[in-house]
This record gives sequence, structure tokens and C-alpha cells, in this order.
Amino acid sequence: MLRELFKIYLLFIALFFIGRLGLYGLYFDRLGDISFAESLLSFMYGLKLDTMTTSIILVIPALFMAITPQIGAKVVGRLLSGYVLFFLLISLYVENATFPFVAQYDVRPNYLFIEYLKYPQEVTSMILKEYPMQLAVALGMLVLMGWSYLRFSPLRLVEAIRTPLWKRLLLFPIVVAVLFIGIRSSFGHRPANISDALYSTNRMANEIAKNSLYSIGYAYKSYTKEGNLIKPYGKMELSEAYARVGKKLALNPNQEFPFNRLEPTRFKTQKPKNLVIFIQESMGSQFVGFSGGDTAITPNMEKLSHEGVAFTNLFSNGTRSIQGLAGMSSGYLPLPGEGVVKRNKSQSDFFTVAALLKPLGYKSSFIYGGEGRFDNMRSWYMGNGFDEVIEQKDYRNPSFVSTWGVSDEDLVLKANEKFKSHAEKGEKFVSVMFSSSNHSPFELPEGKIDFITGKPKQSVENAVKYADFAIGRLFELAKKESYYKDTVFVVVADHNVRVYGDDLVPVNMFHIPALIISDGVKAQKYGTLATQPDVLATALDMIGVDLTYPILGHSIYSDKKQEVALMMFNDNFALRDHEKVAIIQPNKEALTFTYANEHLTPAPHDKELERDALAFVTVMDDMYNKKLFRVAK
Repeated sequence: MLRELFKIYLLFIALFFIGRLGLYGLYFDRLGDISFAESLLSFMYGLKLDTMTTSIILVIPALFMAITPQIGAKVVGRLLSGYVLFFLLISLYVENATFPFVAQYDVRPNYLFIEYLKYPQEVTSMILKEYPMQLAVALGMLVLMGWSYLRFSPLRLVEAIRTPLWKRLLLFPIVVAVLFIGIRSSFGHRPANISDALYSTNRMANEIAKNSLYSIGYAYKSYTKEGNLIKPYGKMELSEAYARVGKKLALNPNQEFPFNRLEPTRFKTQKPKNLVIFIQESMGSQFVGFSGGDTAITPNMEKLSHEGVAFTNLFSNGTRSIQGLAGMSSGYLPLPGEGVVKRNKSQSDFFTVAALLKPLGYKSSFIYGGEGRFDNMRSWYMGNGFDEVIEQKDYRNPSFVSTWGVSDEDLVLKANEKFKSHAEKGEKFVSVMFSSSNHSPFELPEGKIDFITGKPKQSVENAVKYADFAIGRLFELAKKESYYKDTVFVVVADHNVRVYGDDLVPVNMFHIPALIISDGVKAQKYGTLATQPDVLATALDMIGVDLTYPILGHSIYSDKKQEVALMMFNDNFALRDHEKVAIIQPNKEALTFTYANEHLTPAPHDKELERDALAFVTVMDDMYNKKLFRVAK
């Protein structure tokens, strides 16, 4: 039994290896910016993805080989042999299809591969016209494989099933354990996924490392979750939806890529500044003095608020980190279903600050203390213009490691060294940092902060206090370096701590703090309603160069800045315009409220605002599905 399963494993691994070797040879000239040794790592990381894929395929043969009585050996053995042949042929077909797909789209088969299956007539016609030779070769290879397998198959599945049942049942737990490890391919907190192939700054090396069959399966799983997500909220013509959103945000939607515009800077300089965005995990306004919270918990935030722009009336996109990351890295608003960081169609060609500033010579990085595969962050950032993702494995001898990764202080030290390196080379840079200490079980290092009296050491209050300590350390270190005066610093929460409340959407629990500090910018408390895209637009304004982008917000220095915020809570969306809030829910009537004293009070229907809320949901979904959130070239 074990021998036959291992034979099947080797058949698939050999097939995937040959396909990867072909890609490697074909695109070897694209790997010139990395060393030869690094390029070979495509095969090592590829083996991991291949093992995951093959382990999934092996589940059915392993189960039936273990439980089938000897009397059924002949029938089940032949069925399993056919099952293996079927997946070998599918794998061979996908490997063949990979080459023209990469030639056309420069990526392994992904969601587009599935999209095209909805149009079999058009796709068949296209293949016959554009790829007749490749199709003929593929069909020939499929026929040859089928014939060779039936004639010379090394598998002896019938004989394996004829071994005593008790022996096979005895081996079954071992097989299950091995397949579980193979499918998971990680001894960390989270199973491996397709982002594990993204080991290099060279995108083609990462594509070579991927497994096409796994990529398609992963895309299909996500794709099936994305269909008809806006239907339960209501129907609106796209032209009306875009017009409403454009009016609400004071943006022009009538162009190939909606909401793109040239934004002149109010801080013109000959030397554009660097940009550092330090996103804080779950730092709600109640923990920060300038936003109405406890000054004692965050003394560094309070001190820094006197050195820059402090946002006292800022509201987050949602309740998930990925919504905050998208808001602060892209200036996007929430949409139904999973956030864009985890969705298929936004894994490339989606607007980010890195893609925006790259043509101006900026180096870019996403710096995190945990595993980059969490919430698909590594894949999303690397696929959308960021040069580098620094994660837990990249820290040497960190001072403290918790369940969620290295400490925030280790993160800050690593970031400071990175920024110093850029400065020494004369490089401009943009970096997004993401803290992780403020997360259950709130494991914190000793000797860094005075733990709050009356609170457990492992509490959210102490975690926020430690996060504030790390913020202070960043500025303490940065102020000693040459890059400090040439950098715009943003400190902002991704979302509040656990969002709860009796309101349909607990708007008060979306209240978060933010700071922007930049040399030469006058300190102020900004109390006008603002969103995470507004904060991003303001920070980009301060770097001192005119920019063209589709960010769904405005700099606070712009006369187009609106008092509008879109918030997502579970499946509900709240559109706030000043103190009036419209809420739309799946398969329910829209409602209108007044927001006062941190609570919602029912109000008469404001049909226009309720329609605006539906418009926002419709537009966010449409821009995502049609890949419209990008810079017009």
C-alpha cells in the first residue's frame, strides 16, 4: 500500500517537475536580476506546492486502498487506476496550457483560466486559431501518456488491496498523518498556501515556483465565494451607481479607469519625501488621548500628536485587518465578501502606493513580524508592486517571539535598519509596516513597559501600551538618522479592537486614531470626519510631488474633501454622511439613522442616502470584478 501510494506521488512530482523545468528554461533570461542559486530555489519551493497538490489527489486512493475488502480488490483497483490516469491527464493538460497562458498573461493559470471556461465556444475557437500547434502537441502528449500508462503502468493497485485488510488498516493512520502533513506543508500556525511560492523579488521566479493545478484549484475555491455577492443588497444600474459615488466623493467616474485624477501637491519640493505607513493592529480610539481615550495607555501617541496632524474623527473601513491594509495601502473602500487582499482578481494590477511611486524610483517594502502567508498578505503585496515582503523568517535572533510573530520592537528595529540602508544608497522608499503584538493571547516581553495596575499582564490594554512603546522606539531611532527629515510618517490603526454593540452597525467602534508627522508640516488636531483613504491621500500630498491615482478619498488640504465614510460590519454596510447614516443589509430594507452620542437613532428614510449606500457597494464590487482600480497609463 505504502509503496503504491509513493509510486503515484513520484508520477505526479515528475510531471510537475518537467513542466517547471520547461518554464525555467523558457524564461531563464527573465531571472537575470537574481543569482543562479536563488533561481534554483524555484524547484525547492515548487516541490512544496507539488507535494500539497499530489497529497490532495492521494486522499481518495489512500482511503479506498485501506478499507476495501480483498474481495473487491480487482474492481476497486481498476477504478483507482482510472482515477490516477484521469488526474495525470488533467495535470498534463494543465501543464501544457500553462505555456501559452504565461506567454499571454505573464502568470500561471489563475482565475482567468476559470473565467474562460464560461465561454467554451469562444475559447475553443481562439485556441484552434491561435494555438493549433500547441493544441496538437498537447493532444499527442495526452494520447501518448494514456497509452503508456495503460501499457506500462508501474502501479500494482490490485495486488496492494489483496494484502490482508488488518495490515492495511494498521498502516492507515500513518498514511493519514503523512498526507495531512503533505497537504498542510507547514508546522506553523497556518497551513501553507500559494503565497509560499513567492520567495523572490523576481516575479517570474515566483511564477515558476507555483503549481498550475493548485493555482487553478485555489482560484476556483475563492471564485465560487465571489459570485452574486451584491445581489442580496439590491439592484442598480452601473451608470447610476458610478454617478452617485462620484458625486458623493467629489470625483469623476466617467473614464476608462474611474476616479483617476491628477492631484497637485500642496507641499511642492524638489526632493520628494519617503513614505512610511505604520499600521497598528486593533488600536481603537478609546486607547488614545487625542481621539478621546486614555492618555496613560499611549503616552507616545499623545506626545507625537503635538508634532504633526492628529486625526481625531477617523473611522475605519471595517473590522478586519485586510480591510484596513487595503484602505491604507491602496485607498480602497470595503466591498461584499472577502477583502481585496485575499480575493483573486486583485492579486495583480491593483492600485497600491508602491505601484504608484515605483515609476518615480521609490523602493518599496511591506514589513511584518508574523508569517507573510497570513491573510494572503505576501501574495497581495508582492503581486501589486511591492519589491519586498519582510516577515518572521527574515528576522535573525529576535528579542521576543509570540504566537503571532516577533515583537513590535523587533519589527521597528528591522524597519529602521531597512530605512537606513535605503538612505545610505540614496534611494527613496515607501514602506508599509504592520504590528502584531495587540492580538490575543497578548504575549508581551518583560522589561519594556510598566504593566497597568489592576489589569492582567496579558490584556488588550497592556498590549496597546506595548504597541505605543514600539511606536515611540521607531521615532526615537528615526530622529537620529538622516532619513527622518526626508520622510512622511503615518501611524494609523487597521481597525478597532473587538467591534461590538447593540446598533445594527456599531459606528462608534469604527473610531480609530491616526497621526501624520512630516518635517515642515504644521501640527494640528483634525476633527472633521475622515476615512483611511483620506489619511493615505493626505500623506501622499505631503511627499511633495503631483500624482495621478484613483484613491477613494481626499487630502485634508483639498477643498474637495468630503465628510463621508463607508463602513462594513459583517454583511452590513453603513454609509455615513456627516451625522446621518444609511445602512443596507442583505435581503432587507435599507434603513436610515442619526448618529449622536456614539449611538444610532432611527430616523425617517433618506431614500437618496440609502441609494447612495447601494451605489457604493455596487461600484466597489464592479471595480474589483473588472479590475478597474488602477492607474490609467
